[in-house]
Amino acid sequence: MTNKNLFKILISLAFVFLANQSFAADETVEMLNKSGKESMVYSKKIVRINVGDTVIWKATDKGHNVEFIKGGVPEGVEKFKSKFNKDTEYKFSIPGIYAYWCTPHKNMGMIGFVVVGNDKSNLEEIKKIRFAAKSKKIAPDLINSL
Repeated sequence: MTNKNLFKILISLAFVFLANQSFAADETVEMLNKSGKESMVYSKKIVRINVGDTVIWKATDKGHNVEFIKGGVPEGVEKFKSKFNKDTEYKFSIPGIYAYWCTPHKNMGMIGFVVVGNDKSNLEEIKKIRFAAKSKKIAPDLINSL
């Protein structure tokens, strides 16, 4: 094999590798006790992904989980509630907005949203979610930025 052929093979492999990497759009969100001046928070409040992508929630700090909010997901999505203190992931196959919270810290503002496929067809349902305490104060700005 000549150096020229070897070079062509290496370049082809590099393109294949880079192409595969650009389509892998998994997102990681950390579950945190503190971030800057905020307490009980997800590291990313809004995540935008494509259909088929996965969000991974890392249990960076103890005492947290992820629970899809009833009425806060697209039609046809099953209930989802992770275990406490465990990394979890969810592959999003239905486009739309997914609202979620940390079950014990939902009133402390530990809420987040995933927008799948830039589909906002369930935005009106998202606006009807009854948040409480600190979450009620921060939810409107987050929803407006979806």
